[in-house]
Parts: sequence; C-alpha cells; structure tokens
Amino acid sequence: MHPAPQTLHDTMDPARAAALWATLALPGAAPGQGAPLPPFFHQLYFWSPEPPGQLGRDGHPVRGGLVPEMGLPRRMWAGGRLRFHAPLVAGIPAIKVTTLEQARRKSGRSGPLGFVTLRHDLHQNGTLCVTEHQDLVYRPEAAPPAAPPAAPDDAAVQRAVTFDSTTLFRYSALTFNGHRIHYDIDYARDVEGYAGLVVHGPLLAQHLMLMATDLLGPLAAFDFRLTAPLICGEPAVLCANGGRLWVRGPDGRQCGVANATAR
Repeated sequence: MHPAPQTLHDTMDPARAAALWATLALPGAAPGQGAPLPPFFHQLYFWSPEPPGQLGRDGHPVRGGLVPEMGLPRRMWAGGRLRFHAPLVAGIPAIKVTTLEQARRKSGRSGPLGFVTLRHDLHQNGTLCVTEHQDLVYRPEAAPPAAPPAAPDDAAVQRAVTFDSTTLFRYSALTFNGHRIHYDIDYARDVEGYAGLVVHGPLLAQHLMLMATDLLGPLAAFDFRLTAPLICGEPAVLCANGGRLWVRGPDGRQCGVANATAR
C-alpha cells in the first residue's frame, strides 16, 4: 500500500533564484518578482527540513514514510523525466505534490539494489506547471562502482566546465541537500569510496537544461540519466548534438546523458 502524497508550499522567493543565478555565473539579470524561472530552478524550493535526529549518517533524512526503508544505505539520484506545461514564476506561491510511484528491490551484478520513483507535480495559480519523475537508486554498503560508459564523440556544440568545492557547497545550501558526498571529503572517500567530493547529479542536469534552452529555445520535455560520478575539480565538457546532450569527463567517460524537446 502506497503512502499518502506529500504536499509542500513555497513562496518561490526571487532571492533564492538570484543566488543560484550568481552561483552558475549566468549572464544578465536574474529573474525578479513575476518573471519566469529557468527550467529546473524549482530544485531551490519546497524544502522539507528535518531535525538532526531524523537524519541518517549520509546527511539525508532517514527512510520511512514516503520513501520506504529498504536496508540499503547508499543513495544516488539516477535520473529524471520532466514535462514543462507552463513556466513557474518567481515570487508567486506554488504547491508541489509528491507521490511514490514505485519502490522495488532486486538483485544486480553488484548485489541488491533498490529503485524508487517519485512523481512531483508543481502547481501555480491553479495551473499544473511541471511534472517531474525522479529516479533514485539505493545500494548496499560496499557495492563496487559499475564501469562507466564512454561518452559519444559526435558533439556539435561543446562547453568546458569545472566545479570547485565552493560551487558544490553553495548548490547544497540552496537546494537544502545534506548529502555528505558533496561537502565532506573524508566521508566521500572513506565511507562511500569516491575519489573526492562528488558533483551533484542535478547540478549537471541543470547545466544541460540551460544549454538545451540556449540551443533549442523553451523546453517542453527533458529526460536525463546519470551514468558516472564527476569529481570536484575534474574538467568536464557539456556536449550537445541537436536534442541529445551529455557530460563528458576528463577520461572520456559519460557522466550523464539527456534528451531535450523544444516547445
């Protein structure tokens, strides 16, 4: 039996959008009161803070409730599918309704895995503006990383990008993401086995969405999948060929891939 949906309200404060605008070093003025927000900026809003006693060792809220406990401690944002029905606007109250669509456990080559899909419906002024399906994967303690796929070599547009620890800290703060792999280097290395701090998957998706908007115009749909971690300080390349986009790591690995559809 699925849990009841979660409903959150937010005023969509333009100051928060302006802070991310500055963090991403975007040109021009940030969207002010009443202006449309760029795609995926809703990640800044609808916080659901928990007290320290309700957090797991990784900094995320303990499972149970909307996301069931599966006995698998390592969490990853694996990808998502977004449909943009109407622009979200800065400074106008909005509602997000989150529903658990799937929670299943199965065995893979590296052991048991848990797959969770959440559906987020975002409304403003009585209009459904965004539908987002968020895919999460849960892994056991010592699961070895899968071999990363190679990035395509047919990019028509390329943009170099590098993420430093300040950017990761600011994005964690703005999205209220407590996952320690993004700011606690000892935890990232010693507990979760990464080579350093991990760049947020949704931060990579945000860059790809902004790139797609630059190249294609306003988006109707954006689907993405995160395929390998990008480590803080590694030089990466945002790549596009039409509506296909991807992130190429310094060794040629594909860190993320996406498909964008214009309105």
